[in-house]
Amino acid sequence: MPSSRLERVEESATIKIANAANKLKSEGIDIISFSLGEPDFDTPEHICKAAADAMYRGETHYAPSNGIPELRNAIADKLVNENKLDFTADDVLVTPGAKQAIFEIIMSVLDDNDEAILPDPSWVSYSPCIKFAGANPVWAPTDPENGFMPYGIEELITDKTKLIIVNSPCNPTGGVYDKEMLKTVSDLAIDHDLLVISDEIYEKIIYDKKHISMGSLDGMHERTITVNGFSKAYAMTGWRLGYVAAIPELMKGFKKIHSHSVSSATTFAQFGGVAALEGPQEPVNNMITEFKARRDILIDGLNRIGFKCKKPDGAFYAFADVSEFGNGDEVADKLLQEAHVAVTPGSGFGASSKDFIRISYATSQERIREALQRIEDTLL
Repeated sequence: MPSSRLERVEESATIKIANAANKLKSEGIDIISFSLGEPDFDTPEHICKAAADAMYRGETHYAPSNGIPELRNAIADKLVNENKLDFTADDVLVTPGAKQAIFEIIMSVLDDNDEAILPDPSWVSYSPCIKFAGANPVWAPTDPENGFMPYGIEELITDKTKLIIVNSPCNPTGGVYDKEMLKTVSDLAIDHDLLVISDEIYEKIIYDKKHISMGSLDGMHERTITVNGFSKAYAMTGWRLGYVAAIPELMKGFKKIHSHSVSSATTFAQFGGVAALEGPQEPVNNMITEFKARRDILIDGLNRIGFKCKKPDGAFYAFADVSEFGNGDEVADKLLQEAHVAVTPGSGFGASSKDFIRISYATSQERIREALQRIEDTLL
């Protein structure tokens, strides 16, 4: 029989929609997929070459559990120079994807019946990870008119609260926390002696604002756990390469879980990570320019149809209010079955988001225009 632990955790909404879309594709139906959070660009050639060269020179054995020294050094340099975070290579743990890093962190810092505060909506896997640890997610409301910034966090803090999760730029909303918002969270964390996970996986995919790392704020170095990776910025989703940086007292627990579960990230993939950080950044900049053009086409089209959707400042998602046409689950199902456009219902990201859908614009401008036409023909 399955463990009772599994009963606490719901199925991933994004994976569920992707599976439904793939089933229709297997039947020969042309599906335009806006469901998965995956750049549609190829990994830059110099990164692939570095990994291939590593493989062919024999870097196919176990890596050090924490990560190869070359990559941990490159990550530490990046964190110091780009993010103003005071870390060394010893403060970095390389993981098979940022999702694994988040799982290890939450399992390490939360006990049974602890509470962790996260914005509503949030990425679909935060809440299940919290529940796996035996703790309870507490949802902070957000304001769609103000970039989905959370509010009222202080009223949610109890003697059981141990953790606040920040994801900027945000999946699913594309919201970007400015310094004032980060300062609000940091003040609460300091006043109530809380930890903060700062998930910065989308930090480079940002359009009209500047990314600020939570750990760079005064008083936050020791209580911020910074998570990042290579999947989004470098189109390396299939490489499964992420990392976490934190002070040694916290890192000790992450490493324990890491060593007894995944052992290490793939060895030759880590050499690709070194090339990503130390090589040319033009592919990243070109990808962001294209994402911004796609964003503008999509948001203009959605608002023309009658969805309510402001332009996101980061990531590659639109989080649209579709209440004029039904709730998010109804609209997502109708679009998949009739328009053959796959989107993710907002209910998968938080209880207050049932009137929303998430649209990932990680597809070509041509397909975005075609999808908009299909949506318009179906709903209007």
